[in-house]
Amino acid sequence: MSLGGAVRGLAKGLAIIGGVALVVITIITAISITGRAFIWAGLRPVPGDFELVEAGVGFAVFAFLPWCQINRGHATVDIFTSFLPDQVNRHIDIAAEVLMTVAITLIAWRLWFGLQDKIRYGETTFILQFPVWWAFAACMVAAAIAVLVSFYMVGERLVELRAKTPTPKLGEGGGSL
Repeated sequence: MSLGGAVRGLAKGLAIIGGVALVVITIITAISITGRAFIWAGLRPVPGDFELVEAGVGFAVFAFLPWCQINRGHATVDIFTSFLPDQVNRHIDIAAEVLMTVAITLIAWRLWFGLQDKIRYGETTFILQFPVWWAFAACMVAAAIAVLVSFYMVGERLVELRAKTPTPKLGEGGGSL
């Protein structure tokens, strides 16, 4: 398996896990809302549903980030750049990729310090009393993978720039390294 295939597989696998997390929290939310609506019939909401949703959505955001990065799915405004030559667009792409890598790395770095604080202070959620650092740790793993994917994508853009190959369109991703 090539490096590109491994990176793509890692990003895809993490996105699938993030999707499963979203399905689970959607089900929890539906059960909880139903329980609130039919409390008169003996049903009850899920205790700590908002805590689970908060942790699950936070993780899902970080889980989808590598897949979005590898597929060039971030929002772009190409109304002006569509008129520029391919070589100029490749330079813009590499600059954007580097800036995104810096942003993701900065977020992961700060998340790491947040995780350390949550572990040190032993903070727990209000209702379920599970340690807050668990959610931070899950997000940290996904953020670390996002950083790896971002650096890989900078390499992809450099290969394209050197080879003067056309920049892949949305969803085409990469894989030449």
